[in-house]
This record gives sequence, C-alpha cells and structure tokens, in this order.
Amino acid sequence: MRKLYKDMPIGFFDSGVGGLSVMRKAVEMLPNESLVYFGDSKNAPYGVKSKEEVQKLSFNAAKFLIAKGAKAIVVACNTATSAAIKELRREYSDMPIIGIEPAVKPAVEFHKEGIVVIMATKLTLSQKKFEDLYNENDNIKMVPMACSKLVELVEKGITSGEELEKYLTYKFKDLNPADIETVVLGCTHYPFVKNTLQKILGDDVNIIDGSEGTVKQLKRKLAEKDLLKTKGERTIEIYNSLESKEIIDLSYKLIAEK
Repeated sequence: MRKLYKDMPIGFFDSGVGGLSVMRKAVEMLPNESLVYFGDSKNAPYGVKSKEEVQKLSFNAAKFLIAKGAKAIVVACNTATSAAIKELRREYSDMPIIGIEPAVKPAVEFHKEGIVVIMATKLTLSQKKFEDLYNENDNIKMVPMACSKLVELVEKGITSGEELEKYLTYKFKDLNPADIETVVLGCTHYPFVKNTLQKILGDDVNIIDGSEGTVKQLKRKLAEKDLLKTKGERTIEIYNSLESKEIIDLSYKLIAEK
C-alpha cells in the first residue's frame, strides 16, 4: 500500500481529450492542486468497445497515472466509469477513485415539463443503470441519443463549425427544440460542443454535464483523507497514447477554452 501525500498530483484519464472538460473544472475549483492527465486517443472511442476491452484500457491508464505519482484518480470518462469503476476501486482501495456520471439526477430533480435528452455513447446507454433510471422516472419522457461520432470530431479539434452543426442538426432532426427541457451531456467530450449545441437548440434548453459534481466529490474525498493541497504552486502535465505534438497542443487549447 502506497503512502499518499498532499503534494502528489491528482490523475485524470479518458478515452481521449474529452476528460479535459473535467480537469478544466478542477483547475477552476482546486487552484492549488497539481494535475496529471492521460488521454488514450490511440484507442478512442471507448463507447463502441466491449466492456472487457474498456476495463483493460482503464487499468492501463490507472497504472500509468500511479507511475506518475497520482494520489487520487478521476475516471473522467463516462464509458470507463460505467465499465470499470468498481474493479478499479477494488484494486486500488487505498486511494480515492472518482467516477463521472451523466447529470441525470439534477435533470430529473428540477424537471417541470418537456423532454429530457440524454446524449452519451452506445456502451454508456446500454448499462443496466440506465434501464433502471427510465423505469424509476417513467413519468418523464427521456430520449437516449447515442452520439459516438462526437467523440471523433472533438478528437480532431472540431468543436465548432459547419461539420459539427450539420451532425448535431441531424441528430436532433426528429425533435422539436420547443419540446426539449434539458439535454444531459453524458460523455466528457460533449461539453466542448456545448456552445454549438446551444446555438442549434436555442437558449431556452438547459444543457448540463457532470463535471462540477465530479470535482465536488473529488474535493470531498480528498478532504476525508486529509489529502487536499491548500497552498503552494501547481503543475499540470498532459500525456496521450498517440504521443504526437498535435494532440498535446490540442489538449492545452481545450483546457483554456470557455
């Protein structure tokens, strides 16, 4: 069992650059913490792989971050959280392992009227917890929407423009924006297209993701173990399985995006 210290970095991983939307929130909410990120763009997207494949890749990512000295790991990928979070926590029981969940609970909690659209990968939407969610809230019209291609677009750095607008318009072609109350962004890649999505659906549609809730939970777990770093300078390191300058440059660009 490793001894964990406050000055050690927090590790984040995702199937590619999407988890940077979560780390970007941690930059904002945890100003003194050092952060290290691993993006597995070489194997993206995870959402079309088997559960067993995703588990194997998730353990590879966790081992990489632990080798970099991580005191906690954020599974900044909805698909990996669904497929591997229990196994990761069992294996690394000495350290906080934080998953991310689609922000369906707040969408349900504040529901008044209208459709709730849940955008996610095919694998995330196929998990039993979503079936249970639909059954528990059968008074709310929930529309699952698999959008794996969005991962590919964001991985290319396409977060706005004609190609993205065409794709999103096509995905929502059977829904009237006036009937939609909330869109849940159930993949960490998706917040990077939020502005374009809002443009297409209009300002009256709520668009939410789970990043803030995840970082709040991370902060709570670090505090419980007396691992919160409250002073000193931070470092930010980004690694990617593609090992290309382009993907690293894109990663730093995405962290800075608003």
